Amino acid sequence: MEKVIGVRFKRVGKVYYFLPGDISFNEGDHAIVETARGMEYGEVVIVDKEVSEKEIVAPLKTVVRRANAKDERKLEENKQKEKDALETCQNKINKHGLDMKLVDVEYTFDNSKIIFYFTADGRVDFRELVKDLAGVFKTRIELRQIGVRDEAKMLGGLGPCGRACCCSSFLGDFSPVSIKMAKEQNLSLSPTKISGLCGRLMCCLNYEQEHYCQTRKRMPKLGSTVMSPEGEGVVIDNNAVTETVRIRITLPDESIDVKTFKLEEIRFKGRPFCAPEPDNDSSLDEEIKSLLDD
Repeated sequence: MEKVIGVRFKRVGKVYYFLPGDISFNEGDHAIVETARGMEYGEVVIVDKEVSEKEIVAPLKTVVRRANAKDERKLEENKQKEKDALETCQNKINKHGLDMKLVDVEYTFDNSKIIFYFTADGRVDFRELVKDLAGVFKTRIELRQIGVRDEAKMLGGLGPCGRACCCSSFLGDFSPVSIKMAKEQNLSLSPTKISGLCGRLMCCLNYEQEHYCQTRKRMPKLGSTVMSPEGEGVVIDNNAVTETVRIRITLPDESIDVKTFKLEEIRFKGRPFCAPEPDNDSSLDEEIKSLLDD
C-alpha cells in the first residue's frame, strides 16, 4: 500500500495520484507536480489516501513543491494568454478556411506547449495552421480533436432538467450510456427527450440503472399469474421506482378489477420471482439508435 494524494488539474477533471513526500497537504491546497506534459499546477482533492498497487500507474512521481503566490500569479497570466491565443487561432482557422470548430485553448503551466481543442465532422489537414501558430507563439503547438461530449464538458451549460450539465459540474469521467437503459427505465425513446446538450444520451440515465436492474430481478413478469391479498391475478404492469405491481383480478361475479399492490405483498404460485425476459424488440429505428448510442 502507498500513501498518496489526489491532484486535479481542471475544475472537473480526472484525479491523478502523486506521492506527497515530506510535504503535508490539506484538501483544497495547491501543488506543483511533474507530469508527462511538464510542470503543472493542480488542486489537492484527496489527502493521505492509501491505495493498492493495482490502483497505481507506476512509477508514481513525488510532488515537487507546494504552490505559492508567484505560481498563482503565473496561473492567472496563463489564463489571460489563453484568451488571446483563442482569438488568434480562430483568425488563423478562418484564414485557412478549415472546417473545424475551436472549443478551448490550454497553456501548460511552464508554457512549454499550447494545446488547442477543436471538433470537426471528419479529419482535418491542419499542418499549415500549426506552422502559422508556431510562428506566432514560438513554442510547441498541439491541436487535439475532441468529441461532442468533451466539448459539452469544457463549455458547460444548462441541461434539459434546468441544472448545470453533470459533466461540467462534478463528473470526472464519462460512463457508458446505452439506449437499453432508457428502455429499461420506461422513458420516451424520442431523441429530444433523452439527449443532452451534446446530442448524446444524457449521463444521468446511468445514475438509477443499477436500482432498476436489481428491482426488476425481484419483480414478476408481465402476464404471469400471482397471488395478492385480494386473490389470484395477472400482472399487467410493474413500477420499479415505487416497487409496486398492478394486477388484473377476476372477481367471483366474473367482473374484472385492477389493483396495485406493493411488491412484498405479491407471491408467485409455487415458483420464485424471476427477472423479466430480455427485451428483444428490434423495432427501434436504426437511424435513431445510431444517433443515441454512445
